[in-house]
Amino acid sequence: MSLMMEILHDLTPLNRVICSSDYDRTIEYLRKILPFRVIEYHADEEYNGWVIPPKWDVKEAKILKDGQVIYDGKWHALAVISLSQRFHGKVGLQELKRHLHYDHRYDDSITFHFRQLFRSWQREWGFCVPKTFYDGLQEGEYEVVIETEESQGSLKMLEFTHRGELGETFTFCANLDHPGVANDGLAGVVAGIELFRRLAGKNTKFTYKLVLAQGIMGTEYYLGKQDKNERGRILECACLWMLGSQTGLALQESRGADSNLEQAMAAVMGGQGIPYRRGAFESIIINDEYIWEAYGIPSCSLSRMPYPEYHSSRDNCSLMSEACLEEAVGVLEKTVELLEASSLVYKTFEGNICLSNPRYDLYIDLGQVAFGDAPSDERRKMRLLMDLIPTLQRPVTTKSLADRVGLEEACVSDYLSRWAAKGLLEIR
Repeated sequence: MSLMMEILHDLTPLNRVICSSDYDRTIEYLRKILPFRVIEYHADEEYNGWVIPPKWDVKEAKILKDGQVIYDGKWHALAVISLSQRFHGKVGLQELKRHLHYDHRYDDSITFHFRQLFRSWQREWGFCVPKTFYDGLQEGEYEVVIETEESQGSLKMLEFTHRGELGETFTFCANLDHPGVANDGLAGVVAGIELFRRLAGKNTKFTYKLVLAQGIMGTEYYLGKQDKNERGRILECACLWMLGSQTGLALQESRGADSNLEQAMAAVMGGQGIPYRRGAFESIIINDEYIWEAYGIPSCSLSRMPYPEYHSSRDNCSLMSEACLEEAVGVLEKTVELLEASSLVYKTFEGNICLSNPRYDLYIDLGQVAFGDAPSDERRKMRLLMDLIPTLQRPVTTKSLADRVGLEEACVSDYLSRWAAKGLLEIR
């Protein structure tokens, strides 16, 4: 069994809600594999209206009828709604059903009830149950026991840095929470860990980070509370979601659809003949990408969405394909290699330069049909490149620019070097 599969088998059953003992156990487990830095924020550190929930663990959770246990909420990490209130009492059928939630897609699975984690000021007690259980309940009195343990919560996330010659950083992120499931969150975690294990000992030009945090809230704290200078070194982020299922790879573009990471991943999968779908921002999945983008960091994602078992107890280790995980890691590894093989271009001017001025002599004449000078395909592409350069807002690789205008990288590099010679660009 590979390390990726071993991690999945060990951590999938745990009740990895945002703040919990099982989440803490997950942190310690992973730190034995990579020397992660733990970043921690406490409950009194409210940020942008986000409230860190209490640390919450289920001690006992049962539904009884006539003195017999008919449902044990400890059988699966999803079986008690996240952050459920304590409850001891007797209720009738209708009141019980008001606190039961089932998966409307499947009769035999349970669903993930997560909203209270983000609204800890508005809580109730409840269970997630199979639809067959819900439908089979009879009139009568039921005894409910939900015993939990709560204490002050703290938001913990993991960060691992592979330092390169340059401080400019490409970040990969995945979600470390999501109780009791394998593909949603955890499969991206193991793919990211395997990528950085393969980077170990390699000298790289760029710096690479792996960030494992709770979905949405953890990423918001990670970015919002971070030193602005440190955050400013992050060029882009690639989110790793649900990479273990036997569904096709999907590349979701950043909001601007022009990040170096997405261009490199597309080039790798296209060059290797790996089937994949490509979609616009938030057309495939809506997750932490919008948090990264809100802080000015272009964020694409590699996933295997959609998959039928999403947010259900069917998302378990039997769903995980080692071959699919390996395929994803291979794409990420080749993506890094492609980034490393390209130069990074920095614009050092504002506005639009009069490129026909002899001081610069960088103008690309598209041609005038009226004068018998018909534009060629290459000249059109070179003109696209010329017009693209002044619009650059962030550093970009020569390979990414070449892909965007459809030219060979050597041709693009040659033209960019002329700009650099005039002091308009810096190329590293």
